[in-house]
Amino acid sequence: MNTVVTSREAILAVSRKLIQTQGWGAVNIRAVARDCNISIGSVYNYFSSKTDLISAVVESVWCDIFHFPGGQGQFENFTDCIQWVFESMKRGDEKYPGFFNLHSMSFMGEEKTQGQQLMAQSWKHIQEGLFMVLKQDQKVRSGVFDESFTREKFVELIFSLIIAALLQQNYDCSGILGMVCRVLY
Repeated sequence: MNTVVTSREAILAVSRKLIQTQGWGAVNIRAVARDCNISIGSVYNYFSSKTDLISAVVESVWCDIFHFPGGQGQFENFTDCIQWVFESMKRGDEKYPGFFNLHSMSFMGEEKTQGQQLMAQSWKHIQEGLFMVLKQDQKVRSGVFDESFTREKFVELIFSLIIAALLQQNYDCSGILGMVCRVLY
């Protein structure tokens, strides 16, 4: 047994690896402790329950899949960002099979609320990133947005299409890109 105290991030990294290799069912306090080569009590130093561990793992996976690399400034335009989101979804599905469809089922009862809150936070982060990229896109023709059709509403619409594609495991963004180009440019 490892006598060196591990870190929260090391525990999350092992948990992500368990998901990749064995699926969601493999993530539990005992398995994580075993794979970290630490005691079960050491895991409890960072996570008070399996629910806390699973919640942190869910958040960690969402961040791993959808963390905007180098900030939103790297995208020249909104369509580049949408393509990146779809590529991230595909890579995420390959790296964490079944994550998008199965992780919400890992939470039961009151725990489900916590899981939904984490998912909502992740989705909000993605939407904010999309909004910032859209706001900085110099190619958007003038007059596209007004008080009734705002950038925020446009991002909400596009994001709902992204979530639908995600749940259907459809990683072809050509239809969304075609629509976005017709509306924005």
